[in-house]
Amino acid sequence: MRHADTHSRRPLPPAFAEELGARFGPRFSIAEAVRAHHGHDESHFPDILPDAVVWPQSTAEVVAIVDACRRHRVPIVPFGAGSSLEGHILPLHGGISVDFSEMNKLIAVHADDMDAVVQPGLTRKQINAVLHGTGLFFPVDPGADASLGGMAATRASGTNAVRYGTMRDNVLGLEVVLADGRVIRTGGRARKSSAGYDLTRLMIGSEGTLGLITELTVRLHPLPEAVSAAVCAFPDVVSAVRCVIQTIQLGIPVARVELLDELTVRAINRYSKTSLRESPMLFFEFHGSEAGVQEQAQTVQELARDNGGQDFEWATRPEDRSRLWAARHDVYFSCINLRPGCRGITTDVCVPISRLADCIAGAREDIDASGLIAPIVGHVGDGNFHTVVLVDPGDASEIARAEALNRKIVERALAMDGTCTGEHGIGFGKQDFLVAEHGRDAVDAMRLVKRALDPENLLNPGKVVPDA
Repeated sequence: MRHADTHSRRPLPPAFAEELGARFGPRFSIAEAVRAHHGHDESHFPDILPDAVVWPQSTAEVVAIVDACRRHRVPIVPFGAGSSLEGHILPLHGGISVDFSEMNKLIAVHADDMDAVVQPGLTRKQINAVLHGTGLFFPVDPGADASLGGMAATRASGTNAVRYGTMRDNVLGLEVVLADGRVIRTGGRARKSSAGYDLTRLMIGSEGTLGLITELTVRLHPLPEAVSAAVCAFPDVVSAVRCVIQTIQLGIPVARVELLDELTVRAINRYSKTSLRESPMLFFEFHGSEAGVQEQAQTVQELARDNGGQDFEWATRPEDRSRLWAARHDVYFSCINLRPGCRGITTDVCVPISRLADCIAGAREDIDASGLIAPIVGHVGDGNFHTVVLVDPGDASEIARAEALNRKIVERALAMDGTCTGEHGIGFGKQDFLVAEHGRDAVDAMRLVKRALDPENLLNPGKVVPDA
């Protein structure tokens, strides 16, 4: 993990502030409290305040902001909901934070084609609230109520990815403002295309370093006729992961399958007032027809039993399912509550599912050897797991131990043909691992793309590709 380097920061040009202040009025601010809100995310990195914040309401206004920034050489950092975990929204070189929260409209719903056109500030909860009654929903659920633009920029996924895929799979097209102020449209509403380079996939996961997303065309999915959820305790993590592997290999279309280790379950019981057995546990959810859901669940229950599973508990009523998944989504806060006053250093890796049990077991050995407290939770249906390392933010030695632990976990995942991050992204926290994962030539190719699209390095500088 890297620490912020702000040595190249320079003051905001007065003429720039005057220009944007005159154009945007109260939607442009240099107030310290406003800047403080935009200089803080959910990572453990120290806060870094932007020099100003602006709230555009249209693509034309984003173009005007980019044009002014280019003329005055002011860095641009896009801001969605501030829920990122690798320092994505921290302005390492100063500049302006572009807050997209006022571009939050659902522009169009094409129910027959199961897609929608949205602005980037719309959040995942907001889009599904607007879709209520249409029989459709947007499935990507990273836990936090993140903005769709931010989710695309970080290639987010979450609990539903094992069945519905990630943002990469659910974005059909984008409108993007480039560093020189040009507006391009990538992709479209067709479900497939062989026309030219796939610029949509290039922008997804670029973390605001190649362009500013101002519109998205996203896939929608039909609401399932029936939904059933269940929890099941296991004697150990290996048994739980073995059950998941067998479930996937049998082709059972489970919608969600989440692993919580014993420490995480204990944290949830304390925080969410649940009474789950404090042992490694799987949370399942099944979507489909009434008969299909019942058949899927029965098969998984048999697999769980064969792997030592016990206390298989159903939650078929919507309120029970909501309570169950609310507890799962509150895992971060549950874990933080294990050690009051601490800060969580979160990391995630993803490996081929056949290596998952070994990778998690190795991570647990590393955690125990470090003497740190670090619960493990994972989207195990696709081989992705997270650790939340609890540290005293004022103890430099603990932070150093946590960073060393993170490095061990990532290096093991890479040695197992995995990735240094399954969904959190690179930001500047995981830049050191890019060459190890992709090779120097591939990272150099990424750097060439960055320089071609942003030659003055004004778009979220210091993120993703080091020394771009």
